Amino acid sequence: MFDLTDTHDSATADHSNASVACSRVRALPEFVSRRLLAYQERKRANWGGRHIMQGRTATAEDLVFTSNDYLALAQHPAIVEAEVQALRTHGKGAMMSAIFLQDGGGTQRALEQRMADDLGADCGVLAQSGWCGNVGLIQSIADERTPVYVDHLGHASLWEGVKSAGAKGIPVHHNDTDHLLRQVLRYGPGVIAVDAVYSTTGALCPIADYLAIAEAHDCVLLVDESHSLGTHGPNGEGLVAALGLSRRVDFVTASLAKAYVGRAGLITCREPFTEFFASESMPAIFSSTLLPHDLAGIRAAHEVIRDETWRRTRLHAISAHVRNELLEGGFPLGNGSEQILGMEVGIEADTMVVRDALEASGIIGSIFCAPATPAKRALIRLSLNAGLADTEVERLVKTLLRIRSRIRLDEWSSTRRLVRSTRTPGLRELAA
Repeated sequence: MFDLTDTHDSATADHSNASVACSRVRALPEFVSRRLLAYQERKRANWGGRHIMQGRTATAEDLVFTSNDYLALAQHPAIVEAEVQALRTHGKGAMMSAIFLQDGGGTQRALEQRMADDLGADCGVLAQSGWCGNVGLIQSIADERTPVYVDHLGHASLWEGVKSAGAKGIPVHHNDTDHLLRQVLRYGPGVIAVDAVYSTTGALCPIADYLAIAEAHDCVLLVDESHSLGTHGPNGEGLVAALGLSRRVDFVTASLAKAYVGRAGLITCREPFTEFFASESMPAIFSSTLLPHDLAGIRAAHEVIRDETWRRTRLHAISAHVRNELLEGGFPLGNGSEQILGMEVGIEADTMVVRDALEASGIIGSIFCAPATPAKRALIRLSLNAGLADTEVERLVKTLLRIRSRIRLDEWSSTRRLVRSTRTPGLRELAA
């Protein structure tokens, strides 16, 4: 046995001295303080001392459009019950990196293959999140010699993957295939990274046109289907599969925290890639594997999404109706067409004013600002879902049209651009 009696007094003294030392708060170094001060100044000058994301807390009477639960599945009894049963059967599961999964991962590998089969792909890999999937994928396939062509509105995780890989990020004008071709001809073969449906505008990507450039110039095409997997295609298989391009598009990625109401990401790929990804992707190696209840929820959601096709039909009908009504009312909705309504106001302070006016009218949306959008192009995003009743849809439309002047719609930067574009003759008109 160890005799600790002689060390008790000295240990107590050491602890007392350590407590005194800890009570002295060390000032942060200047390089950290500088960044904190810059944030505080932004909050003071641009946000009026409030946090831009913190609006009014929603009540039961409000219409809330901040969720990405496009198919209204978060409370679906089959999905909830699947997760509950998995917790009861398996507990929390194994706390370890997925690289240590034995026997190919068993349940996880079976689910990955089932999803890949239904999406028309060779193989699938489940990641810890859509962010981890995109970052790990680009970091695995690109290096400092690889140009990565990212659409101007592409998700931040694509750009983070470029940084993680040490690759050369090449911005491409939004949905501009001519500009992409010029960039590829200038910088050479690389990775082309796009969103199938863009998260701030609801715009569709011309995937087939991008694929033609990728195939003609020896590039890899990566399509992020975070906002189209589950919501698009006859069985919710996404746009790439619906277009019949699954065997030609090199990689499809998706966050399953949208239509699949799960905390995971998905990558579809060709056969030899799965083991390579597990051994090369830093997020895959250094993050814990998905837990049994995660897998059970994703598996149940996959079945519901395939079976309950009415949810997609309902979502698209609502989206088309709301967009048409708001466009007729003069709302600038850009080139979007899907369930995401992006209303660009302009500077952050003006966007907060619009948000507050919407909330006062019972409409709760999300503010997107830098770094999610370009500076001075902040917007309000409303995400529609299949669970909205007809009365709620009409309430949304009528409320927005009623407060049109109160939110100073004509002064929004996007409204002014729209007016200029309709007044400025095109080249054909000038030539005539």
